[in-house]
Amino acid sequence: MSSSDAERLAWGWVDENVSTLSRWTSEIWHKGETAWREYDSAAWYVERLRGDGFAVEEGSGGMPTAFSAEWRNGDGPVIASYAEYDGVPGNCQAATTVRQPREGLTEYAGGHTDPHSALGMSAFGGVLAAKAAMERYGIKGTIKFFGEPAEKVRGSKPIHAARGYYDGLDAMISFHPCYMLPLCNTVNWDTHCGAAYAMVYRFICDEPETWLQRPEGQPIPQAHSAVRAPGANDALFAMYNSGKALRDSMLPHMGGWSISEAILTAGQATADNLPARIAEIQYIIRVPTVEMAEQATMMLDRFAAAAAQLTHCRYERIWVSKSRPGLANHAIADLVYKKLEAVGAPRWGDKAKAIAREIQTNLGLEPMADPFLPDCERLMPPEEAERILRQDLPPSQINYTSDDYTEMCWHAPTARLYIARPMLSAPAGYAYPDWVMNALGGIPETIDPMTVCAAKTIASSILELMQNDEQRLAAKREFEERTGGGIGGSKWLAPLCDYDPPVNLRWPEYVETRRGREWWMPTAGY
Repeated sequence: MSSSDAERLAWGWVDENVSTLSRWTSEIWHKGETAWREYDSAAWYVERLRGDGFAVEEGSGGMPTAFSAEWRNGDGPVIASYAEYDGVPGNCQAATTVRQPREGLTEYAGGHTDPHSALGMSAFGGVLAAKAAMERYGIKGTIKFFGEPAEKVRGSKPIHAARGYYDGLDAMISFHPCYMLPLCNTVNWDTHCGAAYAMVYRFICDEPETWLQRPEGQPIPQAHSAVRAPGANDALFAMYNSGKALRDSMLPHMGGWSISEAILTAGQATADNLPARIAEIQYIIRVPTVEMAEQATMMLDRFAAAAAQLTHCRYERIWVSKSRPGLANHAIADLVYKKLEAVGAPRWGDKAKAIAREIQTNLGLEPMADPFLPDCERLMPPEEAERILRQDLPPSQINYTSDDYTEMCWHAPTARLYIARPMLSAPAGYAYPDWVMNALGGIPETIDPMTVCAAKTIASSILELMQNDEQRLAAKREFEERTGGGIGGSKWLAPLCDYDPPVNLRWPEYVETRRGREWWMPTAGY
């Protein structure tokens, strides 16, 4: 598939704006905002989208840090992509070659790991490049661009899907930096990500004074010597320990499933002889099918009820996510991979290699002449990636790992593109510490090659889908076949989201204090 004049213009736009895209990527990376609290990052995108002529709905789907943007150039196809911009608590790393948090913060603050900072900017660059070509050559159609917060807890996309934001799309381009081999410089073929459920169990101790029976009018005395009632912390720990049983006795030890937990709120009490009144624990269940997620949820509900009864508490379950498994579409996957072939794999230059060697030296390793994994600079055909991926999976398993882009697959033909992020070769038996990957995602010389490659591929894919009726209709026909008739068809999975955005939970975030802006755990030195 040869590149058209419009595609060449789009590539030229990316090349001319490399320094701008690099600077923008660094801006989002240094914000390091985490799930449901990406206020500055979302506002950054909204301001620039409006400046580029997009109509933008802020707070789309009732989510303060989400947005839905649209640019129309007459009647034509509607093609979409999206940005993510949430980081991860406890992964604050400076853009440098040693382990070091960003200035003024501790390592426990938020930081980008995947990195979603470059994920979003790659898609944004691709969208802007495609827009420039559409304007220059009068290509008709609409580009939609979504702001998707809280991906790490599978947050926004199930809500956007259920509230109709993906309705009417002709195609969706989903991009993610490579996070595991063989999904590197390739496009998903058959085995897309699986289902995910996430919820918070809240334990509340309303009436600790009624724990023991006392003569009428004599509740438990609240003196320091009093035997205190169990409280919310006790419930949380009972829940935590019971939840571990799922890993051992319910789900098979294969196929990429997992159940993870995080304690959001613990105690709300001093070290006095008073019971904790409230405690919250979050679970995220990553499994191949919705049925498995439902079974795991049923067990967690039982554990929560038992923990509450044991500890003189009550409990609430607050939904964070109900995300469907993905759906393949070979027609659009083949189209996007051909565009990647035309662009070529990313390349890392001498400056990037010098930085990588400096990291190796700082870790006490012998610096390598070619420090990056060879896989970073070569393409992987989708069918070959699929063959390698399936080697360790049961034949009956259709989906693997987890990401909520899968929601989009049920509303439009969706391609899942993976481009290599900078990954270092390791000596035999050596594993790099996590901070290395985080740092490489924030250093411009090491992350920019991925962003440029992804932006060009996304731009080319959008332009081809806008102009090539045959290819677009082929993807639509396959979508209808796989869903048994399209949206509402006999094999179509409807959105599972039946809850409000969980934005009012106590999610970790940055706060303003008299000491300035800091992570919710105080900055070192205070």
